[in-house]
Amino acid sequence: MKEHYYLCIDLKSFYASVECAERGLDPMKTNLVVADPERTDRTICLAVSPSMKKLGVRNRCRVFEIPPNIDYIVAEPRMQKYIDYAAEIYGIYLRYISKEDIHVYSIDEAFLDVTPYLHIYKKTPKEIAEFLMNRVQKELGIRAACGIGTNLYLTKIALDILAKHSPDFIAFLDERLYREKLWDYQPLTDFWRIGKGTARKLASMGIFTMRELSGAAEKNEELFYRKFGVDAELLIDHARGIEPVTISDIRKYRPKSRSLSNGQVLMRDYTLEEADIVVKEMANELCLRMTEEHLLASSVSIYVGYSNRLHRKGSGGTEKLPHASNASGTVISEMVKLFQKVTDHALPIRRIMMSVNGIEDEKSGCQLSLFGRTEASKEEAKERKIQEAVLAVKKRYGKNALLKGLDFEEAATQQVRNREIGGHKRGVDDEWQKNV
Repeated sequence: MKEHYYLCIDLKSFYASVECAERGLDPMKTNLVVADPERTDRTICLAVSPSMKKLGVRNRCRVFEIPPNIDYIVAEPRMQKYIDYAAEIYGIYLRYISKEDIHVYSIDEAFLDVTPYLHIYKKTPKEIAEFLMNRVQKELGIRAACGIGTNLYLTKIALDILAKHSPDFIAFLDERLYREKLWDYQPLTDFWRIGKGTARKLASMGIFTMRELSGAAEKNEELFYRKFGVDAELLIDHARGIEPVTISDIRKYRPKSRSLSNGQVLMRDYTLEEADIVVKEMANELCLRMTEEHLLASSVSIYVGYSNRLHRKGSGGTEKLPHASNASGTVISEMVKLFQKVTDHALPIRRIMMSVNGIEDEKSGCQLSLFGRTEASKEEAKERKIQEAVLAVKKRYGKNALLKGLDFEEAATQQVRNREIGGHKRGVDDEWQKNV
């Protein structure tokens, strides 16, 4: 088989680099953190510039953890700006690589299959990586790091463990080099998809390196399947540097089931009654999203996290809907019932996560009974029409152009969240803000 070569390009400290680029500053020499100055010093820094990392400031730290002797710039988050930069960078990739050979892994990271382009451009994988990284830096002022590998796993590991510490921010791995350089590397948590829980389980088996993992699996593979279930296959393959999945496989993949989720961390402790308002707002947003995408859900789930000061585990559950639906009357009612059922009414609430599950296409899910449309289904059809009208208004005039009375309650959060992306400030101009 023809050997494949993949790139995994990561934009270094992306949010912080964008803020430096916007100010005409070099992120490698500028101390800058991206954090909301309106929040407390316990707020998380969304990004810190590479020069801050050199001083020992870890990424995603809290503001109060930054040593007081370091002078730095605080940049307010501008999520829309970061999305715009990411789109421009993706556009640069598309000039030279077909979209079928690109898998966008996150806002600041992408895999590229460059195998077909080695002959076209008469370049090595490293030369293609250097060319693309230089185009991004020259046009947008954003530095990048790149892993190169003969499969997607090795490419990711080359980036995460080697490239970020290489002088030119580029590293290459094939199966032989993987065994030479990383089979005895520690800690295991630096490897893709090995979290602290998995590392603890492996440690309990006396396994602390990929060499030990591979050797133990060779002696008793069944033990790994008993301890890790289907994930054992992934662990064993990765220990040996094997990954059969390609970008083409990823693009063809379709999940057997789908869900849509919504979650938020509240800015203070909420009472049950206050949280009830937020639950209704969040469920309504999911209904609008389902209506927009012509989807129905067959069940709802919710998780409630309590005050940080209690150090107590949250609670949650799942409930089936009477029938597949996206109507707010049905979904919100069932979500509120479930919330009241699973929540400890005496405890202050700090986090709410919810999802609608068993997602199916509206056309396939909306079947009439033998006796025709019931009064309930007529009411739901009417609700969907209203939801479609609400979506049309919001799309044209902004998300806050049409609100429910509930959204004006003191404990409500939807108006603020409509001005955010991913729970962080959008960072848009004043003219756009007027229309939100």
